[in-house]
Parts: sequence; structure tokens; C-alpha cells
Amino acid sequence: MPDVKAEKKIDIRGLICPYTFIKAKLAVESMHVGETLEILLDNAEASNSIPKSMEDLGHAVMNVEKVNEREWVIFVRKEKE
Repeated sequence: MPDVKAEKKIDIRGLICPYTFIKAKLAVESMHVGETLEILLDNAEASNSIPKSMEDLGHAVMNVEKVNEREWVIFVRKEKE
């Protein structure tokens, strides 16, 4: 994993789309601009759709990493309100 300090972490393992995106979006909305969110998930579709959706919302996807056969970690920095 990158040397990134996440101010907030969420674990959305076990959830499927669109719930994965909704949880991630609500978490980012609750943060301040410049803060980083760490998202732990186990849904392959969400590992692709969440980064794209976050970029579409204007946030920076700092890293997407597959940590094992079934889990990913995504780091998103909030860029705007």
C-alpha cells in the first residue's frame, strides 16, 4: 500500500453496487477538502466503478490496489465540496 495517511476509512466488504458507491460517496461528502478516504472492498465491479465515479465527481483517486484475490483498497482525496 502507498504511504498515504487516510483521515477516514470505510470497510464496504460484503456490499454490492450501487451500495458500494453510495457508502463511498457519503463518506467523501462528510470529509473536508484535501482529506483522504481509504476504502476497503471485495467487489470486483466496484473496484472499477468507484474510482471512475469519484473522478467524475471531481475527486482525486490516488491509488487502487488489489491486496489479495478478493479485496481491493482505494484511496480517494476530496478535491471539492
